[in-house]
Amino acid sequence: MLEIPPHVQWVVGCVVVLLAVASVISIAMVKLQPQRDHTELRQRIRSWWWMIALLFMALLFNRTVAIVFFAVLSYLALKEFFSIVPTRLMDRRVLFWAYLAIPVQYLWVGMGWLAMISIFIPVYVFLFLPVRMLLIGETRGFIRSAGVIHWMVMLAVYCLSHLGALLMLPVTNAQAGYVGPVLFVLLMTQLNDVAQYIWGKSLGRHKIVPKVSPGKTWEGMVGGCITIVIVSALLGPWLTGLSAAMSALAGGLMAVCGFFGDVVISSVKRDLQIKDTGRLIPGHGGLLDRLDSLIYTAPIFFHFYHYLGGGVA
Repeated sequence: MLEIPPHVQWVVGCVVVLLAVASVISIAMVKLQPQRDHTELRQRIRSWWWMIALLFMALLFNRTVAIVFFAVLSYLALKEFFSIVPTRLMDRRVLFWAYLAIPVQYLWVGMGWLAMISIFIPVYVFLFLPVRMLLIGETRGFIRSAGVIHWMVMLAVYCLSHLGALLMLPVTNAQAGYVGPVLFVLLMTQLNDVAQYIWGKSLGRHKIVPKVSPGKTWEGMVGGCITIVIVSALLGPWLTGLSAAMSALAGGLMAVCGFFGDVVISSVKRDLQIKDTGRLIPGHGGLLDRLDSLIYTAPIFFHFYHYLGGGVA
């Protein structure tokens, strides 16, 4: 039988209740406003149920299952990147090695070899992929292709693998267990997206990067940051063992980094002239549309927690 730490039980219960409330509201809206199309809203909520169910089952079963789950996420994210960003036909052999980096990187994660997690892709994969490309013998488009492939591996594999690496750090709060820090970064990242959206819609006047993401405003970003700092100060000690002050600092970092993760992927979509990165998640778009902020917050929070927060092996 699964032994779920008490603080994690509360978080799981609260998330399920929130989703249940959202489901009830969507049903009520369909009945009260039958003339409006609520298909996207219903798809979004249904997808959230599936995503939360898969995430909680993986996290709560054991560390190994959770790490495999994040490895699958990296594979799907990398596959989605390669499906939207054009690469040279002759680079298919190079893409094989890029995909092979996923099981190797997560092997280091499963072993808890933190030093190798930090250097394998930025150093060894970075040096190896151009060598494999030059053996093909085609130099036209070499620089662009090498940059694009390595950048995708960094975002989809290296950055996301830090979620698995968080699972391997020493537990500093027994009431939250090894799942606590991962839940903390996941919840704060998603809440940051929602908070910045609501504040921006309510008070937003001054756009930050209108050519990239017209909906992003300074009011939304500042409001989201304040919201996340407050919630992090309250929730952080409960899930991570960090002090309230350190949790608030971590929350502020995640709020800013989550914003940049969002607009960086928006830049990719603008460049490619696409609305979503895929159709994997009904109502949400592609997997990268859902993971964009997390790609930035996961490694930043990992290093903050590992080196400053007490989660040092």
